[in-house]
Parts: sequence; C-alpha cells; structure tokens
Amino acid sequence: MSEQPAPAAHHLRQQLEPAAAEAVRAYAARTRESADQLAAVLEDIAANGLPSAEDCTPWEDLREAHLARLAHQRPAVA
Repeated sequence: MSEQPAPAAHHLRQQLEPAAAEAVRAYAARTRESADQLAAVLEDIAANGLPSAEDCTPWEDLREAHLARLAHQRPAVA
C-alpha cells in the first residue's frame, strides 16, 4: 500500500473525531506489526524450510492456551 493520499474525491470526506482517528491509527499499527511478524515467519520458512515436528507446539495446545486467555479476560456470566 502507498503512503500517498488518495486522489481527491468529488465529495468531501467526513473527518473523524481525534480519539477515533487515533484508534484507527493504533489498529493500523497493530495490523502492520502482525503482518510483519507473519512475513518474517514465511521468509524464514522459505530460507530454511519447515521446522521439525518436535520443535513445534501442537495446534490443540495453542488453541487451549488461547481459550484460557480469553476466558480469563472475560468475566463469567452468572
């Protein structure tokens, strides 16, 4: 994606509130960071091949850990 502004439209664009604009920028930064991490992993795989199964964490373990984190973040419903 380009960092250049989009061409001027025929209609005026609605400006965001400062807090909303900052939230969008923060989301963009997190998304960009995640994409960079994924790209680094893919480049490593391309350069060095796939890791051995013994060096990997089973997806079931990753799923359970993620679900536990989500459950801990969200209060229980009575």
